[in-house]
Amino acid sequence: MPDAVDRTDEAELLALIDRFEGLLMRSEVSELEVEAGGTMLRLAKPSAPTAAPAAPIEAPSPMRADGAAASQDGLQSGLRAVLAPLTGIFYTSPSPGAASYVREGGQVSAGQVIGLIEAMKLFNEIKSDVTGTVRRIAAESGALVKQKQPLIEVDPT
Repeated sequence: MPDAVDRTDEAELLALIDRFEGLLMRSEVSELEVEAGGTMLRLAKPSAPTAAPAAPIEAPSPMRADGAAASQDGLQSGLRAVLAPLTGIFYTSPSPGAASYVREGGQVSAGQVIGLIEAMKLFNEIKSDVTGTVRRIAAESGALVKQKQPLIEVDPT
């Protein structure tokens, strides 16, 4: 019976750590330290390496395939992006070698799982908030994605 209690305590602790990580990532704070019951937890945002400023380069205006300019947010007119709710490693399938949750040209429904984001050793299901046709998978499987980064682009129906 002690094993079951230990696993429950571990699950609760991991859920609490995930919540703290979410708070940290959504705030302006760069470091969070919590002490309770003789246990201390310290989380810090990864610091970006400092580099010499690059010379400004004028970026070309985004264009659609038909030659028309894309909208300000980089999406083709009429498309909606499903954004990463947190920072972590994005996966397009439930396991290596398994079929992807969604494919370009395929249909997606609001509430449908489109991928997983691994953060703090926990896998979080990412669900679409729009129904339509997947026009582009914007994030590569196994790549680090940042919070609010587009994962897929959908043509709503």
